[in-house]
Amino acid sequence: MATNLVDQSLAPRPQSLPRNVWIVTAASFLTDVSSEMLATLLPLLLANVLGTRTSVVGLIEGLAETTSSLMKLFSGWFSDRLGQRKWLTVLGYALSTAAKGVLFFANAWGWVLGSRFGDRLGKGLRTAPRDALLADSLRPEQRGLAFGLHRAGDTAGAVVGLVVALVVVWFSQQNAALLSPATFRMLVPLSLIPAALAVLVLAFGARETPAPRQNGLPQLTLAPFDARFKYFLFVVALFTLGNSSDAFLVLRAQAAGLPLIGVLGMMITFNVIYAALSGPAGALSDRIDRRWLLAGGWLLYGLVYLGFASATAGWQAWALMAVYGVYYAFTEGVAKAYVADLAPPDLRGTAYGVFNAVVGLMAFPASFVAGLLWQGAGGWEGFGPGAPFYFGAALALVAATLLARLPRPAPGITARRR
Repeated sequence: MATNLVDQSLAPRPQSLPRNVWIVTAASFLTDVSSEMLATLLPLLLANVLGTRTSVVGLIEGLAETTSSLMKLFSGWFSDRLGQRKWLTVLGYALSTAAKGVLFFANAWGWVLGSRFGDRLGKGLRTAPRDALLADSLRPEQRGLAFGLHRAGDTAGAVVGLVVALVVVWFSQQNAALLSPATFRMLVPLSLIPAALAVLVLAFGARETPAPRQNGLPQLTLAPFDARFKYFLFVVALFTLGNSSDAFLVLRAQAAGLPLIGVLGMMITFNVIYAALSGPAGALSDRIDRRWLLAGGWLLYGLVYLGFASATAGWQAWALMAVYGVYYAFTEGVAKAYVADLAPPDLRGTAYGVFNAVVGLMAFPASFVAGLLWQGAGGWEGFGPGAPFYFGAALALVAATLLARLPRPAPGITARRR
């Protein structure tokens, strides 16, 4: 009887993955230890300490992600142009490390914007070359497992960073409802230690992988790519328009009644679930059609956002964030593996740059619109805290439906230039 199941003895195993996967995963782990000591508290710094409205939060997050997106497009092309990935990746991590130190002086939202700008500039510089470095180091059947493992390590670092933040907050503020500036300033120098270690691990541990060189200047064109890749980018753009910054989830949880310690505990739960499921989800995507994992994850996202729209208690926000971790696990690493499936090998760096650019460019209107829908601007007070989440849920449903209509390539056919 015919079966679609793959012989488990042929499935890739973690120990068979190349050195670069483990080095890049270690660097991402350390970077997320650093980043998550501060990231969850940043929207609370803006709202609790600096008194900014959600529209300003959306503006900061949107501008930061747009900066990142434009740099991702350039860095993906430039890594293809050089035929090298490693040192662009190292430089990006170093720039983000330096930008975090600016937050120590933040006494107005402009300081936060400057830090986020530098941090996202560094992320934009490193992301496409790093993903291409991973993809170039792998066989096709290893991609899902490797990207899932990388996301798991990245998220495990987030858990450690959040635990450190929770301990510092507990000893400095106990069970306070709002963040104090002294607590935040205490965390900034601590966050720089693992960030600097990440740069060193990558610089001395990663090995460059030869990649085909591309000539010419970067172009904002999708001409070299086939119709399936273009369709996928369109659907991703539509979904991302409703996928505002997770800063709004943090603010929504606090508004629902979670104290500061509870918010950090909620984010730890989210990251534990995300880390635990990322590897298995990636490995599963190597054996079944990745589209179905992505579409299912987007539908789950829509349900979570509907829950946040109507949440009235802190425990509800905590439970919804746990489910949100499942959505992340079934989409983040899987989406990147799917880009590798759709892109020709000699344009993989550019493909990741374009993919990340689309996500980042749509992140600006997504976050800015979410902030406006919540609290408005000027004399307009917006539609309330549920509005951005209803908006996101609706777009997720449409995007998941469209993704399911994307045709699957015939067996044995690889992506090629047009």
